[in-house]
Amino acid sequence: MNLRTYRPLGQSGLLVSPLSLGTMTFGTPRWGLDEAGSRAVMEKYFELGGNVIDTADVYAGGQSEEIVGSFIAERGLRDEIVLATKSGFSNGRGLLAGGNGARHVNASIEASLKRLRTDFIDLYWIHVWDGITPAEELLQTMANVIRTGKARYWGISNTPAWYVAQLATLAAVRGLPAPVGLQYFYSLADRTVESEHLPLAEAFSMGLMPWSPLAYGLLTGKYDRAAVEVAGSRKSGVPNEGARDGSDGPTSERRLDGDNPFGDMLFTDRNWRIADEVKRIATETGETPARVALAWVIGRPGVTSTLMGVSRPAQVTENADALGLALSTEQLTALDKVSVGSESILYSLARAPARNHVVFGGADVRSRG
Repeated sequence: MNLRTYRPLGQSGLLVSPLSLGTMTFGTPRWGLDEAGSRAVMEKYFELGGNVIDTADVYAGGQSEEIVGSFIAERGLRDEIVLATKSGFSNGRGLLAGGNGARHVNASIEASLKRLRTDFIDLYWIHVWDGITPAEELLQTMANVIRTGKARYWGISNTPAWYVAQLATLAAVRGLPAPVGLQYFYSLADRTVESEHLPLAEAFSMGLMPWSPLAYGLLTGKYDRAAVEVAGSRKSGVPNEGARDGSDGPTSERRLDGDNPFGDMLFTDRNWRIADEVKRIATETGETPARVALAWVIGRPGVTSTLMGVSRPAQVTENADALGLALSTEQLTALDKVSVGSESILYSLARAPARNHVVFGGADVRSRG
């Protein structure tokens, strides 16, 4: 498998590469890329056959979309690209400039179309659940977005499974366009989606597009535990302000060293053990820790395309090499053992052997497949 191995996203005709290019780094100060660096990354990605660029209205205060839009327009690549963007997080312009309400979604997509220099978006993501907007309203909003041609498909990110199931069910009953993809944090450091969201994706024929498969760089081997533990606490939040004075550019590749969506949450005993095991397998195989961790995510059931965020063109090639990495059964078992979390009693009661004992009176009952 390589970047030219295309697959449909969920139950749709949208064909995507197994690795999508995430663009949170584009125009973002501290660990991000300036426009020249961003263009070099996109050039390498397209050269290798990739076809999905994923951005968001909040990345670098809109600069990411501007950089992407200018590059695609100037290169004449629009007909070859699956262009994805998102809305939901606050853009810093007040109470109504965030969330999933019809007013904000419609205003956001109009602004994104202008910044991206296009008249339609291939895949529009709801970036985050706002905890307020009814599913009926969001579904109708997105149906109108697709009906008017502003987007071709839509998906959901960072949202509870029950709410996504409500959207998908309402869409089926009312004959409206349903979300075709899910975009969630999924890595060896966090396998939460396996309980609810992966079964949801299978039940409603949605493709999973994991973000941050390297846990914001924690699984690359760049972080020293002792140094991290003596450093000050890190601010949590979205790095959404882009410098416009020409000073933005990469000053550190360690994204967890400053403001980031996780703060200090990823620096746990469990995750340090996972990082150590990834490094051990990398040494054993002659690979990098990043490729080992990425290969694990790429190979998970239900994953259609995995988002990669890079800070230099060479990393595009390095990540693409993970598509050809086949971890052994022993290596997969070791990674599973160190990373699997404690299962909720809700799920343990529904699986053998507990299920067979407490539900079926000790009979040998096996799941489908």
